[in-house]
Amino acid sequence: MMDSIRFPDWPPAVAVFFYGSYMSRAVLANIGFTLRECDVASLSGFDIEIRPIANLVRAPGSSVCGILTLATHADLERIYSHARDVLGQIYLPHAVLVETSGTGYRPALCYIAPSMEPRPPDGAYLDRVLAAAREVGFPASYLARIESFRAPRAPG
Repeated sequence: MMDSIRFPDWPPAVAVFFYGSYMSRAVLANIGFTLRECDVASLSGFDIEIRPIANLVRAPGSSVCGILTLATHADLERIYSHARDVLGQIYLPHAVLVETSGTGYRPALCYIAPSMEPRPPDGAYLDRVLAAAREVGFPASYLARIESFRAPRAPG
């Protein structure tokens, strides 16, 4: 399990909610961001889609699991430039209210792509999201939701 998030006095930072491959310490490290402290969190009123990469869609009655951490605006620019330049998706910041087990409700930024051409996800991408979700201890039902985006194997 990951450590609970604290709000230290390091360079000005904002709370951010990650829900896809950016939950992975390894993925973030490759972009030059060190995931420090974080809390497991959930965001109500949204569902996750992974077509071809993770994104959120409004879905009353649903909720998404993710992590809440701190990042500077420079960190967020670097992370979401990577999303644009390497993954080919533009994500925009949205103000949300996430719930954590340790600190209750917290305001955060959550980056959501306004549109995404639906395609099946790459298996390696799904594996990265699943590994991060397992590491932080998401419920089995949520892991199954992520796994449900894997393309069915051809018979034979």
